[in-house]
Amino acid sequence: MQKTIFITGASSGLGKSTAKLFQSKGWQVIATMRNPEKETELNHLKNVIVLPLDVTNSGQIDAVIKNITEQYSVDVVLNNAGYGLIGALESLENHQIERQIVTNLFGVIRVSKAFVPHFREKKRGTFINITSTFGLMGFPTCSIYSATKFAVDGFSESLASELIQFGIQVKVVAPGGMQTDFTARSMDIGQHEAYEKLTQEVSKGYSEEQISNYTKAEDVAKIIYEAATDNKSQLRYVAGNDANSLYEERLKLGAETQVQNFKTMFTF
Repeated sequence: MQKTIFITGASSGLGKSTAKLFQSKGWQVIATMRNPEKETELNHLKNVIVLPLDVTNSGQIDAVIKNITEQYSVDVVLNNAGYGLIGALESLENHQIERQIVTNLFGVIRVSKAFVPHFREKKRGTFINITSTFGLMGFPTCSIYSATKFAVDGFSESLASELIQFGIQVKVVAPGGMQTDFTARSMDIGQHEAYEKLTQEVSKGYSEEQISNYTKAEDVAKIIYEAATDNKSQLRYVAGNDANSLYEERLKLGAETQVQNFKTMFTF
C-alpha cells in the first residue's frame, strides 16, 4: 500500500531533496511551499502534489491540513520549513526575532497540532521535525535561532511521550552544515559594530569553501527516510559529519565544558 508524506518548506534545499527521495521510493508526496507557482520540478513528478502553505499563517495551516486529511491518509509529516537568523542579540530588530520564532517554532507546533487528530484516529503516524546542531548546543550569533531549535527539540521530546499511547511516533533530525543555498536564500543577518570581530570569525563557517565541505542535502534526506521507515522508537537522528563530531564532543566533555571551550574560542 502506497504511503504518503506531507512536507513543509519543499521549494528548495532539504525539503525538495526529501520530496524527490520519497517520490523515488514510491511514496505519494504532498509538497507544500509559500510560492508553488514558482516551482518548476516537483510539479512534474508522478505522485507529487504541490500546494501553497505559509507556516506563519495559522488560518492557512488549518485550512490546508483539513482539506488534505479529508482526501488522503497521511503517514508522515515532515516539519522542515524554517530559516536562519544570525547575529548578536543586540544587532537584531524585534520584528526579526518575532518572525524567526513564528516561522521556526510556531509553524512546527501549529502544523503538528492540526495533524494530531488525523494520526490519533488512525492510531499511527510519524512526525519528523527538523532541528539543527544548534538545537543541541548553543553557538555565538545564533541565540534566537538556537532558541527556536532547542524549543522544537523539547517540544518533540515531550510530544513523543504524550502521543505514544496512540501509536504515534515523534522524531527529530538534527543536521549540521549542508551544501545548499541556505545562507543566501534562507538566512537573515543582523549587524552591530561592537560585534564585528565575532561576526567575522563566525562567518567563516558560512564561506563557499566551508560549505563545500558540508553534508549534501540528499544525504540528510536519506536519514529522514531512515527515520520514517526504520520502525525504531529512536527520538534523535544527528545528521552530518560536523554535527556528529560536535554532538559527540558534547557527550564526551559534557555541556558545561563545551560551553566554556566556546567562550574561550570567541574571547577577543
